[in-house]
Order: sequence, then C-alpha cells, then structure tokens
Amino acid sequence: MRKKAQIMDAQAMQRSITRMAHEILERNKGLDGLVLVGIRTRGAFLAERIADKLSAIEGVRPPVSHLDARPYRDDVAPAPGAAAGGSRCPVEGLDVRDKTVVLVDDVLYTGRTVRAALDAIMATGRARMVQLSTLIDRGHRELPIRPDFVGKNVPTARDEEIAVYLREVDGEDAVWIIQPGASGQSGR
Repeated sequence: MRKKAQIMDAQAMQRSITRMAHEILERNKGLDGLVLVGIRTRGAFLAERIADKLSAIEGVRPPVSHLDARPYRDDVAPAPGAAAGGSRCPVEGLDVRDKTVVLVDDVLYTGRTVRAALDAIMATGRARMVQLSTLIDRGHRELPIRPDFVGKNVPTARDEEIAVYLREVDGEDAVWIIQPGASGQSGR
C-alpha cells in the first residue's frame, strides 16, 4: 500500500466531527427522537465519537447502534445458505420506529453501502427520517444518494482509494488518498 497524500490528520478529523455534531443539532433542533447508527466498521466508531461530542455539547448522549450492511448489499454474493438480510436484527438493540436516524459512515463513494444500510434500517422498522453523515465524500455515485453532513469533500479519480485510519482500529487518526492499485483500509 502506498500513501499518495494525507487529506486529514487527527486534529482535522476532530474538527470535522465537532462541526458535524453541531450541524446535526442545528438541523434537528436538538436530540429529541434522534438516534445514531454507525455502519461497521469505521462508521460505528465515528458514530460513537459524534455521540460523545453531542453529549459534551448538550449534556445528553443520543442512543447509538451499529449496523452490518453486508447482508443487504446487491453487489456481494451472500454466503451459501444465508438468508436474505441475515438472521439477526440488523440494527443492534435499537428501535428506529418513528425516530430520526443519523446513519454514519466513513467514506461515501458509489452509494451502494448506504443503500444496503437503508434496507437494513427499514427491515428493522419505519424510521421517521434518515439522514446521512459521512467523514469523507469522494464522489463517483452510482445511486442517487447525497449526504446531509460531510466532514470533507475530496474529489478523487475513480481508480484512487481513500483510507480512513481510526485509533480504535488502526492506532491512529488520519485520512489518506492511496496510490491506484494499492489496497487501503476503507478502499472505497
């Protein structure tokens, strides 16, 4: 893997998370009826960080859940014998009915992961509204999906990759553009 250019360091990531938390509060006029759902793996950790920031601002921490969208992907073959959507609740321990769900992911690229996550959320219950928060929006959408809250827009070539490193998983906070042909952490 060859890193081409760093686009965010730990401080820039923290500033983006703080700004997104304030935007979430402003758009939703507080935290009433709001839940965060992080798409595994790095989106789950980002959702926890946003919830911590919301708690520091408002004094109340919104409910947070994690979601594995892989069983709902339309571009990945299911494991042999796997039921559509998996056998367990896709949004762990959280009732999304009549709630405003802020779906959190690390990188928005084609939109296919988000589409799968929306299917998983709807399989759990009918949310009042779903909003999308992403640390990096790199463009190249294949589906009509647009984030509501963005840490940073990063125009990329289609063959480049974005690698998001989080201290909880990777031991550091950073976002890099990865040289084409090399494999990255997030890769999208």
